[in-house]
Amino acid sequence: MTDKHYAIIGGGINGLAVARQLLLDHPAAKVTVFEKESAVAMHQSSHNSGVVHAGLYYEPGGLKARLCRRGAELVQQYCAENQIAYDECGKVVVALSKEEEGRLDTIYQKSLANKVPDVRMLNAEQIKEIEPNCIGTRALYSPRTAIVSYGDIAIKIAEEIKRKGGEIILGRKVTHLSEKNSKINVHFQDNEQHSSQFDYAVSCAGLQSDRLAMHSGDIETPKIVPFFGQYYVIDSNFKDHVKGLIYPVPDPKYPFLGVHFTKRIDGQMTIGPNAFISFGRENYSGKNINISDVYDFLTYKGFWKFSAKNVNAAMRELKTVLSQTNFVEEAAKYVPCLADVSVAPATRGIRAQAMESDGSLVDDFVIRQHGRITHIRNAPSPGATSSMAIAEYIVREVMTHN
Repeated sequence: MTDKHYAIIGGGINGLAVARQLLLDHPAAKVTVFEKESAVAMHQSSHNSGVVHAGLYYEPGGLKARLCRRGAELVQQYCAENQIAYDECGKVVVALSKEEEGRLDTIYQKSLANKVPDVRMLNAEQIKEIEPNCIGTRALYSPRTAIVSYGDIAIKIAEEIKRKGGEIILGRKVTHLSEKNSKINVHFQDNEQHSSQFDYAVSCAGLQSDRLAMHSGDIETPKIVPFFGQYYVIDSNFKDHVKGLIYPVPDPKYPFLGVHFTKRIDGQMTIGPNAFISFGRENYSGKNINISDVYDFLTYKGFWKFSAKNVNAAMRELKTVLSQTNFVEEAAKYVPCLADVSVAPATRGIRAQAMESDGSLVDDFVIRQHGRITHIRNAPSPGATSSMAIAEYIVREVMTHN
C-alpha cells in the first residue's frame, strides 16, 4: 500500500486525521484531500462543544467506546506535541432524583468497563467540593474529561499533511466516486473529473455522508437527518460559578442529552445545546431554509416514525428553541444561582444524525467499505474526540482487507 494514491473526501477533522494517518503509516503514499469549502474544518469540526470525551456512556465493546478512549489519548498527546491549548477541566454528570441515580449507576458501570481513568461516584456533599454551586443528589465525576478547540487541531493537522507531502484541494465539491478496473475516479459538481485516478478513497463527508455514499454505489441507509444545537455563552462576570462541565443524566426516553454547562477553551462558560430539526444540513445561522434538505427528511419514512415516537422530546426541545429563558432554566436546575444570568448566542452546531428507515437512531459509528471506497456513514459525538483513533482504525484495519 506504500506507493498507492489515496483520495480523501472531506477536510473536516476526520478526513484530515485519515490523510495524516496514511502519511504516517505509508510515507511514500500520495494523499489528496478534497474539500468543497475555501478552508478546512468549516463544518462540524468548528461547530461543537470542544469536549474531549472520556468514554463514560458508550456501550462496552462497541466502536464508540473503543475509539473514544484511544482517541482521547491521541488528542491529548497531539495537543502536547503541537502546543495546542488543552484544559483537563473535569466533568460531573449530576443526578437530581432517585430515578436518575439508578441510571447514573448504569453509566458508572459502563465507564468502568470502558476503563475511563479516575472516575468515581460523589454524594451531594462531595459534588460541592468539585462544583461549589452545583446541586444534586449524586454525581459521576470524570476528572480527566477535557476541552480543546477541534478547529485549531484540524488546522494544525492540515499543516502537517502539507509538510509530509500531501495535497489539500479546496473549493472543489465532490458529487460522487466511481470505481472501474480497480481504479477510482473523483467527480465534481461542475461535471469535471479529477485528472488523477486513485487506488483507494475514503469518504469523510459528515453532513453529506449518506448522499456521497449513495451516489457512489453504497446503500441508501442510514440516512442523515440534521438536528441543530444552539449554545449560549453566559455573562462573563458569572463564568467562574462553574469550574468545568456539568451534565444531566441522559434519559433513555429522549434521543438527545439536554442542556448542560460546558467550559470553553477560551475560558468562557456556555450552556447548551438543545436539539431540534434543522431546516438545512449546513444552516449554521438558523436563518436559511434549504428546500432540498427539508424535502429529503420530510419524504423519509424513518423521520416520521422517529417523530411519532418522540413527540414529548420534541416539545421539550421546542421550548428551549422558542424561549431563551426556558433554555437558561433547564441549565439552572443544576446551578440555581445562575437562574437569572444573561446569555448571548454562541456556536450553533448541526448534528449529522444517522437514522434507519424504521425511525431508530444509529448509536455507534458506522464505517463501511464498498469496493475500494471506505465510507464514514455515522460519526456523531464523540466523533471529534475519536478522530485520530477512527483514522487508525480505517487505515490499519478496514483498508487492509483490500
